[in-house]
Amino acid sequence: MGRSVKKGPYVEPKLLKKVKKLLKLPLEQRDKHTIRTWSRDSMIIPEMIGMLFEVHNGKQFIAVKIIEDMVGHRLGEFAPTRKFIKHGGKLQRELERKKST
Repeated sequence: MGRSVKKGPYVEPKLLKKVKKLLKLPLEQRDKHTIRTWSRDSMIIPEMIGMLFEVHNGKQFIAVKIIEDMVGHRLGEFAPTRKFIKHGGKLQRELERKKST
């Protein structure tokens, strides 16, 4: 179940404070600054467009540049926490070996 429309989008108060502080800077200085955050559950709001965030995925920080299409999504959606290796086992390795030779 989603969050109530009456309450509005959830954005970590500390993160919102950093965004507002960055908005006061001139455009050319905004591009140089990144905001590091562990708040994966914060909603992306229109004020964040064009900013660079570093979102923690549990091990490292993933750089996320906010674009217009991301508004309404959560920051954590753009920093995957799991690394996909590949499917298959012994048979798959044999097929790959045949392809490479």
